[in-house]
Amino acid sequence: MPTDCISYQTSGYFSKLIQDYLNQKQELKPLYNHFPTLINFEKQIIEKKENFNENNNGNKKRELLVSVLEKQYANLNPSASTLNNIKLLSNPNTFTVTTGHQLNLFSGPLYFLYKIISTINLTKELKSKYTENNFVPVYWMATEDHDFEEINYFSFKGKKFHWNRESTGPVGRLSTDGLDDFLEIFELEIGHSTNANTIKKLFEDSYLKHDNLADATRYLANALFGEFGLVIIDADNPDLKRSFIPYIKEELLQQTSFRKVTETNESLSNYFVQVNPREINLFYIEDNLRERIILENGIYKVNHTKIEFTETKILNLLESNPEKFSPNVIMRPLYQEVILPNLCYIGGGGEIAYWLELKSFFASAKVTFPMLLIRNSVLLTTEKQNKKADNLDLSWSDLFSKQAELVNRITQKLSDFPIDFTEQKEALRKQFETLSELANHTDKSFLGAVKAQEVKQTKGLENLEKRLLKAQKRKFHDELQRIIDLQNELFPNQSLQERQANFSEFYIENGERLIPQIMRQLKALEQNFNIITF
Repeated sequence: MPTDCISYQTSGYFSKLIQDYLNQKQELKPLYNHFPTLINFEKQIIEKKENFNENNNGNKKRELLVSVLEKQYANLNPSASTLNNIKLLSNPNTFTVTTGHQLNLFSGPLYFLYKIISTINLTKELKSKYTENNFVPVYWMATEDHDFEEINYFSFKGKKFHWNRESTGPVGRLSTDGLDDFLEIFELEIGHSTNANTIKKLFEDSYLKHDNLADATRYLANALFGEFGLVIIDADNPDLKRSFIPYIKEELLQQTSFRKVTETNESLSNYFVQVNPREINLFYIEDNLRERIILENGIYKVNHTKIEFTETKILNLLESNPEKFSPNVIMRPLYQEVILPNLCYIGGGGEIAYWLELKSFFASAKVTFPMLLIRNSVLLTTEKQNKKADNLDLSWSDLFSKQAELVNRITQKLSDFPIDFTEQKEALRKQFETLSELANHTDKSFLGAVKAQEVKQTKGLENLEKRLLKAQKRKFHDELQRIIDLQNELFPNQSLQERQANFSEFYIENGERLIPQIMRQLKALEQNFNIITF
């Protein structure tokens, strides 16, 4: 099963901010702690050990973490490796590597797998280098998110399967009622092969035998990755929230995150800013409610409700029921790093972009900022698709191109004569430059006419170029259509496969070898887009 790759920077699918981060541009260095290289983890281990273990009641926090995880795994059948990793978390020489993801139905798009594989692989690599320490891969379930429309579907072979129901509260608490009807529809699509039956049973065991989406997702992730020691955490937990009370209180009273992140975002004026902070970056949650907390004239209000509190009452609520406070995208990373002995967060480009906004906020909270690693990205291909690409003389760089650009480039390549009129347009520009100088020295009233004529003739050349290109596309229609068809197979909806397809599509073809073989091909710290052929 060969592997090929192209760099993230040349793939065309990463923002300027992420490209500059990967290139370690000097102006971005204040926004992160240590760049993720194997040697740099030594510094991160030292800093986290001092900050988490020695300065912040590390033993008690570890005991709490282990206790919560043991309760959350009580109704599962975890692997010996996972159970051992949970126990190891009580050891001051144990650290985590964490990724997070929404509770997408049946895991959602493929990159769910790649996030977790990156996390597991990095812990293995760290253990081989820093043998005196232990490293535990953690999947942080985004159980408190409330945007159900983002997670209530997945795609299989280009068809989108939706779970149609209402949801207003944190999705982790959402009942799985009704998913038996969903499965009946999905079963009609996937067939009756041995691997298809395995997929059906996995869906049944995950979603039809668990009461809520958090428990279902935990079961699914454990079934897929438990043998590799993955530890899954649901931080929608009153005991874990209790340890976060001082930081919630600071947010309610001082709004430090708003000030610090706003200052950082001002320094990112040359980039697209991923998220902007609210004045208070907390939600109020109940089973069917998750709404922003807003401060107006000294009163704390829950947005879109009649719920409100004085300062005294909201602080009393925080002490008695910390589980009613939910961090948003700005505060959640701090919550994670407060309760976990974490060294590194692994995420996609969009996630790392918003983490880069947070370092000064972490510094003000006196919490060690984790290393930030872009997760592995993968394109899964077949031998047949690779042969098609070779026969069409296409490189991976070609196939990653935008389709319109690719078609234009290949049309020009196939043509017996140049379609690019750049040379002619440059000659025209020079001619009119001379005419403008002449008019400027004789009769300046002609300057407008000269410029108008230049625009007209340049546009004429451009129109001729477009017409000629269009004619050549018709001539080479069959060759171009084969290229388009292949690219559409590999990039459904002209987007990345990993953002569109569900793992079940590939499991049905490859069975239980799918995940282990991908895992063997990927290196977490090698920042390339991998092409893996089955």
